[in-house]
Amino acid sequence: MSSKPNSVVEAREDAAEARTRLFATFDELLGAFKQLQQKLEPSHLARDAWEAAKSKGADMAEDAVDAVAKRPVATTGVIAAIALFLAREPLMDLAGKLVAKKPKPAKAKAKPAKTPSSKTSRPRKPAAKKNETEIAA
Repeated sequence: MSSKPNSVVEAREDAAEARTRLFATFDELLGAFKQLQQKLEPSHLARDAWEAAKSKGADMAEDAVDAVAKRPVATTGVIAAIALFLAREPLMDLAGKLVAKKPKPAKAKAKPAKTPSSKTSRPRKPAAKKNETEIAA
């Protein structure tokens, strides 16, 4: 009889230890799921994407500054080409206006001098007379 109670007691202790390990594993798994849920929230995803974009943009800007410092003449040419491309419509309009304006040959006739117009200047109107009642007041 003594062996049976020991085995029952040992079995209960083993079961309690197994239950403790199971709950610990479950708690670890639940914690991992909560962390994953937080990482997948839209606000966290957006913040991470923004941070990545800022980092990439800063790297690209630094590379661009280095490239300009190494080749300033080539960079100036590229910028001029881009500016011409962007301003192509106004430049084409200007070129069309310059080509369309052809110098006119000088005419043999001399323009007549301007004659005074038939409209002559009128004398000023005399100042309005004040009524005697206005003066007295």
